[in-house]
Amino acid sequence: MKIVDLTEDKKDLFCLCLEDWSDDAKEAGPKRRQWLERGEKLGLRAKLALDDDGIEGGMIQYGPIESSYVDGTGLYFVYCIHVHGQSQGRGDFRKHGMGTALLSAAEHDARTLGAKGMAAWGLWLPFWMRASWFRKHGYRKADRQGLTTLVWKPFESDARPPRWIPKSGKKIEPIPGKVNITAFTSGWCLAQNLVYERARRAAAEFGDKVVFREIDTSSRSTVAEWGLSDSVLVDGKDLQKGPPPSYEQVRATIAKRVGRL
Repeated sequence: MKIVDLTEDKKDLFCLCLEDWSDDAKEAGPKRRQWLERGEKLGLRAKLALDDDGIEGGMIQYGPIESSYVDGTGLYFVYCIHVHGQSQGRGDFRKHGMGTALLSAAEHDARTLGAKGMAAWGLWLPFWMRASWFRKHGYRKADRQGLTTLVWKPFESDARPPRWIPKSGKKIEPIPGKVNITAFTSGWCLAQNLVYERARRAAAEFGDKVVFREIDTSSRSTVAEWGLSDSVLVDGKDLQKGPPPSYEQVRATIAKRVGRL
């Protein structure tokens, strides 16, 4: 196994989360490319894990927490660690230590850059990005919001723990006679981008009966204003409750709301 920095010729693959075989990834990837190019100017870092044959099997993205959707100072924040686990394409690379190697390399890099600690998020349920996995690597709980736990590992004694930006009381004003779709989007997450793209396309099918509004949450001030980072709301209700809904499911949800006008 080898851990390498992301290079220009691998950025398209990185923005597809290594799933270059997937039509879903290709649908959502361009928005991630925009996020990557914007984030690199703010210190965003990324690495790939290669197997012994030089095949990319894992990736990590992290950067200064001040440029993230999390409240903190002097830390680096892990947006995502992803190890390809599908049988399609390049195959299943899980259970070979790629995630551990990627996290270790990112921590070393962050220390070199002067970070006082590392932060990440994890689900407390046994799904993807498990909080328990980070705890096994020396991370501790800093904050929790719903199913998502914010964890961190201090490098220095004066490091301060991060926290979730609290939900604000600001509400989306209804638009009389219209279905209101509001997409809070930063572009970092392929799955969230997929929901955004499907909602945007579906909304266009209903003409002036639906208003689609995009709120760019790439700045922390916008996240603080709304208390949301990545979410698509249909008349104030979250469109995604689990894995990204299909285009047909998204369209059906919007059609149901249109039918009630």
